[in-house]
Amino acid sequence: MKVARSIDLPISTIRYYEQIGIITDEYVVRDQNNYRVYTSDIIHHLNVVKHCLAVGFSIREIQSMISKNGISKDEHVNLIQKKIAEIEAAQQKLNESKQKLYDILSSNIICEKGFGKY
Repeated sequence: MKVARSIDLPISTIRYYEQIGIITDEYVVRDQNNYRVYTSDIIHHLNVVKHCLAVGFSIREIQSMISKNGISKDEHVNLIQKKIAEIEAAQQKLNESKQKLYDILSSNIICEKGFGKY
């Protein structure tokens, strides 16, 4: 499938996106043999979806954005700020976990006598 190759997505993913509404009817037409034919805008649409997934939006969040069929600039900014806050919270949690691991290393725990024994 030409679209799958050009956007570097498996055909199964494209079909799944159709089933769950990520690819809406506006991007799909049927030819005389009832085969799917995608509009030229599908490439841009799927690139936006891929970028949203790459920065941490879930499929459900993307579905929600698509189902609104347009959002205001304020809503857009709010969604992005919310995602930034989620990423910052995750970074903080990872930093805390990393520090705890450094603390364990510095405590000189030796596991040769059993887990957590000196």
